[in-house]
Amino acid sequence: MDWSVVVMGCLLVLLSFGCRWWEQAKIRKGARPRQGMRFYSIWLPLLMGLGMIVAKVPHMVGAPFAIVMAADTLNLVLAVTAALGFAVQVRHRASTGPSAE
Repeated sequence: MDWSVVVMGCLLVLLSFGCRWWEQAKIRKGARPRQGMRFYSIWLPLLMGLGMIVAKVPHMVGAPFAIVMAADTLNLVLAVTAALGFAVQVRHRASTGPSAE
């Protein structure tokens, strides 16, 4: 079960890199970058994937207690960063109103 969580985290990180590459390819072709969706398509999967990896790997490899605690602290920082980023995006969307698309 632990390895499946690590694999899912790796897939999320790869998904965020793929979305970043796709966005850059579209920009090179002349499309306008979508600033509002960048958080949801690039940063959120990256933070979630890193959090999943950092949460499980130290426990699985039998790391010393200090390293496990540092990894747990880093995981908490990643979770708070993702939550704050989500809150900022929601607040920004609410202040700009509905889009005209």
